[in-house]
Amino acid sequence: MTTTPPRLLPLLDQFDLASERLLRRLTGPVMDSGDGGDTRVEPLTDAEYFWEPVPGCWTVRRRVDGPGPRAAFLAGGGPWGRDAAPYPHPWPPPVTTLAWRLSHLTETMSLRADHTVGGRSATREDHPVSGDAAGAVSAFEAGVSAWRRALLSADDAALDTVGHCSYPYGSDPGEPCLTVVWWVNQEVLHHGAEIALLRDLYRAGRQT
Repeated sequence: MTTTPPRLLPLLDQFDLASERLLRRLTGPVMDSGDGGDTRVEPLTDAEYFWEPVPGCWTVRRRVDGPGPRAAFLAGGGPWGRDAAPYPHPWPPPVTTLAWRLSHLTETMSLRADHTVGGRSATREDHPVSGDAAGAVSAFEAGVSAWRRALLSADDAALDTVGHCSYPYGSDPGEPCLTVVWWVNQEVLHHGAEIALLRDLYRAGRQT
């Protein structure tokens, strides 16, 4: 049984807090308001999942419809895909929908888990993209669980090993595992904050 290295514990706690808080913001019935109190939250709907706050957003689309403005292809597998383009990405970057951000987060955790403790063969082309809010939230939960299991498997030697996570769509193969752990936390924190703001804007727009 692997003992969790002490230096991983604060990053694991940060990941748990960020992912759980985002999940509660998506599902309710309440979330932590930040001051210890509970705020009521309605579950994410399909309409909100696909809501485009400005014209020309990147989002999740039916594959048969093709990519959106300034996108070159739809990333992911199955009947739905996520707007994407090869490097260098369009500038200024497109505004992305809640669906896009949630799909991106789910993919980055699920594939990194596979390329850390799995078969190291999962690809972006095979990774399913959810075409509805409930499926996206469920996939996000699964991604969180998979990445957390990968974290719990890491000992001190693994944390220092360059390429312990061989996720091929980032700098992971050239980074110590501990750096990858830190990066995933930043992804959950900043995309989680973006998703929370989109929920606020969507709710406020319906009230006007």
